[in-house]
Amino acid sequence: MIDIDLLARQQQLKVKSEEGNRYLFDPIRKKWLVIQPEELVRQLIILYLIEEKQYNKNRINIEMGLQVNELQKRCDILVYDQNMDPFLLVECKAPSVMINQATFRQIANYNLPLKVPYLLVTNGRVSYCCRMDYEEESYEFVKEVPGY
Repeated sequence: MIDIDLLARQQQLKVKSEEGNRYLFDPIRKKWLVIQPEELVRQLIILYLIEEKQYNKNRINIEMGLQVNELQKRCDILVYDQNMDPFLLVECKAPSVMINQATFRQIANYNLPLKVPYLLVTNGRVSYCCRMDYEEESYEFVKEVPGY
């Protein structure tokens, strides 16, 4: 498990209220979104990656479509490295959703066509990151999100 408390960063998000709805600003897609629990976690991890890990926001893709076993899917966040190769795949869940084997199965399926070096799953309270080794067909949990 990685020691980051994403929910403690909520005050850093740009939030507004309008016509009875609360919105938060997505700096990647450059638009206001209705606050939903999973979207809140997605915006908090984006903030963490940009502010703490110095990731380039121009290399972050949100809800990118991909094909998995002939099905069209959308991954939450895909980060590209300096060479524009997929580097980090992130699966976000609402804070009330437990991170379990099904969560890892979902991100592993999304990773089939991508083969990224790092996978990260988070619900804002609990986060896990693993480094993939495709030659050995194995993975290793790491103690922190890799730097950019």
